[in-house]
Amino acid sequence: MDNDAIFNGKVTGITKFGAFVALEDGRSGMVHISEIAHTYVSEIRDHLTEGQEVKVKLVGVSPEGRINLSIKKATPPPPRESYGSRRSPVGPPTFEDKLKAFMSDSESKISDLRHHSDKHGVRRRK
Repeated sequence: MDNDAIFNGKVTGITKFGAFVALEDGRSGMVHISEIAHTYVSEIRDHLTEGQEVKVKLVGVSPEGRINLSIKKATPPPPRESYGSRRSPVGPPTFEDKLKAFMSDSESKISDLRHHSDKHGVRRRK
């Protein structure tokens, strides 16, 4: 098998750590959970189903003969704008973006809580 070759295959099994794919030549290999999508994969069944046709890239063959495959390396990455961040349109939100959003949400909730407690006569501790 030629390294970096792309094949058509069919998902034959799904486990917690990856998916098994039958290749056209009769062999089968495994796609590790980290090689399924360009985004974080928590649950493989959210991305793949048994019997699904997939394109896979050969990433290696172990000394024991195990075939390691990648779906994400066989497909182009999504456009950077598709990450959904209004703050950072050129890529995924940074830690700073997430921290700013968290702080803003927290300040808003604290303000609402203070407003609610003042409105209902609840005394705040000082």
